Amino acid sequence: MGLTASLRSILAKGFALGVLLLSACAPAPTSDGFRDTTVPLTVTTRGSLADLAGTWHLRAHFPGSETLSQVTFLNQGPNTPAVALLKLRCDVSGDCEAVNDVWSNMPLGQNRYRLTQDRTGASIELWVIWVDEGFRTAALGTPDGSFGWIVDRSQKGGEDRITAAREILSFNGYDTLRMIKK
Repeated sequence: MGLTASLRSILAKGFALGVLLLSACAPAPTSDGFRDTTVPLTVTTRGSLADLAGTWHLRAHFPGSETLSQVTFLNQGPNTPAVALLKLRCDVSGDCEAVNDVWSNMPLGQNRYRLTQDRTGASIELWVIWVDEGFRTAALGTPDGSFGWIVDRSQKGGEDRITAAREILSFNGYDTLRMIKK
């Protein structure tokens, strides 16, 4: 019996060492954001920019988007699409005002866009990862994981769709446990 216990101990240590060596070889996530960038990111084939047109209310987000309340896909003509991000800007006394921050929107492919702020030149790549059949709820994110939003046409309700959007983000490598519900 003593030999069997020793053999089990040796095998267990060897197995643990093998697991440790294999995990050291696994690629680490390449993002400092909220998404494991080693997980492929999907994009929905449902709809187009015209289907996204209009106002979407922020329902859940990752840290860093606290001032954002609405995302509006503007249709300013076929050659000048834009996205307006409605943010609350507050001063030290707590007085806040709503400010529309308009970004140029260049389509990169179906439901993939490069948003560029004309004033600063800052840009992000925004993908429509998922949208429900009625275009009421959508999961939006960036390939690098710096942003991820769940938006809805309404400020309340649709919890089943919000849950579905969260699950889709998780499937695409987002750490949805870090999401903040609005």
